[in-house]
Amino acid sequence: MKLIHLSDLHIGKKVNEFSMLEDQKYILLEIMNIIEDIKPDGILIAGDIYDKSVPSVDAVQLFDNFLYRISKKKIPTFIISGNHDSAERLSFGSRLIDASGIHICPLYKGNTTAYSLEDDYGKVNIYMLPFIKPAHINALFPEDKVDSYTAAVSKAVSQMDVNTDERNVIVTHQFVTGALRSDSEELSVGGSDNVDVSVFDDFDYVALGHIHGPQTISRDTVRYCGTPLKYSFSESTHQKSVTVVDFQKKGDIRISTVPLIPRHDMRKIRGTYMEIMDKNNYTNTDTEDYIHVTLTDEDDIPDVIGKLRIVYPNLMKLDYDNKRTRSNSAVEAAEGVENKTPLALFAEFYKKQNNREMSEEQSKYITDLIENIWGDEI
Repeated sequence: MKLIHLSDLHIGKKVNEFSMLEDQKYILLEIMNIIEDIKPDGILIAGDIYDKSVPSVDAVQLFDNFLYRISKKKIPTFIISGNHDSAERLSFGSRLIDASGIHICPLYKGNTTAYSLEDDYGKVNIYMLPFIKPAHINALFPEDKVDSYTAAVSKAVSQMDVNTDERNVIVTHQFVTGALRSDSEELSVGGSDNVDVSVFDDFDYVALGHIHGPQTISRDTVRYCGTPLKYSFSESTHQKSVTVVDFQKKGDIRISTVPLIPRHDMRKIRGTYMEIMDKNNYTNTDTEDYIHVTLTDEDDIPDVIGKLRIVYPNLMKLDYDNKRTRSNSAVEAAEGVENKTPLALFAEFYKKQNNREMSEEQSKYITDLIENIWGDEI
């Protein structure tokens, strides 16, 4: 039995004020092509369907179209909400569409329905647990006084009555201790949202969502599939993919991935302005990527963003790495201010701020400026 594991679509997301909707439309079509090639027996989508709890109309329509295409293939699909989703909104109409094979987990209310798929080796039971917090569990089970995410998830799992003689899958959206995070994820202070991997010991495969980099935790069968697209430059080196889980007999699970090639890649480039704009250093394909440029020029380039976007229209982020930006010294008031000329004071300020002396051209410009402002007063 083959299952496809997806998560963290974040439909409707903006990255550095760039809408990712067209990229998401493209990558969902790529995922549909993979689904048609692999012909899985089921699809698991482990939360953060949308980027906001109240998604835009365009985002809802895009996901609706994706689900409709899956339903036409008659592939059982199991969907939970993540911390970015509203469980109530996501599961609207779920009882009506259940018959189509699209199963959307409602708001957690203390119990979990297991869905079963069968192959030659028997049942594969699928449990869906949406994103939960200790407060959710305390409201449902006040006598337990849950004070951690591990205890909250453990309590929810204990209500599932898992038959460990059969093959069992849980689809959930939590931060399992040891996972490597990216900049595009929401963080909790001090790792307070950590869940210990041991709470999932009764499951043969744990389909995780929440962390954006594909990875396994503790054992190969506890897995984050990662996002289908890069959502921050900290993910620029990630290879995004679709995870395929092939169930054989109990205890025999084979995991593979199918690479996802985006419409626009996300890359970091570094160098002087002249190096980055040199035609020998880029191709036309490269220039369409989402770009973070780090300039190493000592002097700021006038209107640099506008100039760079002539070649790199999808420039998302720009910064400098030079003597000025590497200097962390505080700019303090100069001593003996009353005895120094405005030019000397400005020169000291410039050196402290930029970690270097003014050039002759800059010094002349400031001298002329001071004379025009103060005239005979200096």
